[in-house]
Parts: sequence; C-alpha cells; structure tokens
Amino acid sequence: MFSHIFVGTHDLNRAKTFYDALFAAVDGPEGMLDTAKGRLVYMHKGAAFIVGVPINGEPACAANGGTIGFGIDSPEQIDAWHAAGLAHGGTACEDAPGLRPAMNLYLAYLRDPDGNKLCALHRMP
Repeated sequence: MFSHIFVGTHDLNRAKTFYDALFAAVDGPEGMLDTAKGRLVYMHKGAAFIVGVPINGEPACAANGGTIGFGIDSPEQIDAWHAAGLAHGGTACEDAPGLRPAMNLYLAYLRDPDGNKLCALHRMP
C-alpha cells in the first residue's frame, strides 16, 4: 500500500547521524544524502524512508498523534535500535522496550531529534 514515508527535519546532518545509527543497528543501509534537494533517503527491504527539509520553506514539525512503525527482525535488534537512537540524539517515549504480552509484540519507541515518533515492532512467534 505505501511506497514511502517522508518526515521533516531542521538539520540533515543531525538526522543522518541519528538515522544511520538506527538503521545500522538493524542491518540496514546508510542513508543516501541528496544535498541539492535537501533529502536523505534510506532504502531497505523494498521500502523507502525519506528525511528532508520541508519544500514549502516552513519549519519541520512532528505529527501530533502520528507514529512511524518499523518492522524489525528480532527483539535483540529492537534493543540495539533503541540504544542506538538514544546514543545519537533520540529520546525515549512510551514504555521501555519489551514484550507486550496482550498483543504478543516486542516494541520500542523513540522520538527522533526533530520530535517524530518512531516505533520498532517485532511480532513474536
């Protein structure tokens, strides 16, 4: 259904440091920086995640109530993802990383340096 997700940033270099660390923690690629267009592109498992300076010139802002979810291969990768995010300018939000037994999901939440809410999700067997 979705081809890509695009979030705004005020600082492409800071965003690249943050998201490169997040994706490296789950064996993802380094972002491709397109400074001419003010964008940072991550391609992984057939999906695109794009971070960029808003093209309308207005300030970047996080969606109130919005969350971007990433499907992750294991709880161990989620823990590494969360730790990498905290170490590179992210902030913890929601409950601590862990199993949510009622849904049989392992989850972790972060806000990126621009305030976008991110979730790492693994469906337990």
